[in-house]
Amino acid sequence: MEQVDVVVVGAGVVGLAIARAFALRGREVLVLEREAGIGMGTSSRNSEVIHAGIYYLPGSLKARLCVQGKQMLYRYCQERRIPHQQCGKLIVALTDSQRMALPDLVRQGAINGVDDLVVISREEAMALEPSLACMGAVKSPSTGIIDSHSLMLAFQGDLEHKGGLVVCHTPVSGLRALDGGLEVGCADGTLLRANCVINSAGLGGWNLALQTHGLPASFVPGAWYAKGSYFTLEGRSPFKQLIYPAPEPDRHLAGLGVHLTIDLGGQAKFGPDVQWTTSADDLDVDAAQGERFYVEVRKYWPGLPDGALHPGYAGMRPKISGPGQPAADFLIQGPETHGVPGLINLFGIESPGLTSCMALAEHVTHLA
Repeated sequence: MEQVDVVVVGAGVVGLAIARAFALRGREVLVLEREAGIGMGTSSRNSEVIHAGIYYLPGSLKARLCVQGKQMLYRYCQERRIPHQQCGKLIVALTDSQRMALPDLVRQGAINGVDDLVVISREEAMALEPSLACMGAVKSPSTGIIDSHSLMLAFQGDLEHKGGLVVCHTPVSGLRALDGGLEVGCADGTLLRANCVINSAGLGGWNLALQTHGLPASFVPGAWYAKGSYFTLEGRSPFKQLIYPAPEPDRHLAGLGVHLTIDLGGQAKFGPDVQWTTSADDLDVDAAQGERFYVEVRKYWPGLPDGALHPGYAGMRPKISGPGQPAADFLIQGPETHGVPGLINLFGIESPGLTSCMALAEHVTHLA
């Protein structure tokens, strides 16, 4: 049985960031990915937004790692010339209750370490974005967008430069706790022995944890799948910044509303919405949902033309909280939690996972 120091299961943006971090510390790292290439799962189906760190419960991993990760990500992108843009975001109030709660967003952001937020009036918001309709807004200058695939390629390059390896077409069928390590079983029958295994398999992480002999099932949280569809805008966007509806106070949100994001080429898309489903593979975009998108978008962009929205793509949030429940924090379990030496499981790594990826990697390496 071949011996490997660190095995990372999953070559999404978080798995690659973790593998890179271990390799930079001189560890021997092997990444096993079931798909044909890197970043073909959840990482290929997100908004590519660099979040500021506003919405998350103060003191949570999401809050801390988002703010830390944002800073690390901007610095890394500048150093490696990874395409990105710090375009900013407006969080717009569309109701009186949302408008009254805008200062609370600023206060929560400040507690989380986001110190550049400011409440602006309706007139100030519309001076920045003349096509916008709102009752006021919070301006978030540190929000941005990124070419996530270029980021993942850079992570892979750093990993391989340090002697690490990514092996695709290699599903992991199960793990087994051994004295002093873990046995990694691959679907093709290959067996590896590893000192440390990081389960960063995203939507497949639950199944892999359940297929880990020696890990009590009580440490595997419930799996919830929240599909999010995107519709693309025909023509160029009239907005320079990202536009997000403000959350309603005291309402549990599975997502951040049907918001507008812009890619680095200036193409706008709206979404994601939230559709609870029982299958992680339910990724079709229902064109009939477009009517609901028109209703939601016209609340802040009344001038959206008829026929301008087209079905885009859908992503799947790997959630550990269900409908109507408060949003769960990232769940990262090491040996001190479950008692299996060398095993680190990551569950519920949804947004802001992309923004947090480098900080998540630092956090995980300190657990190994």
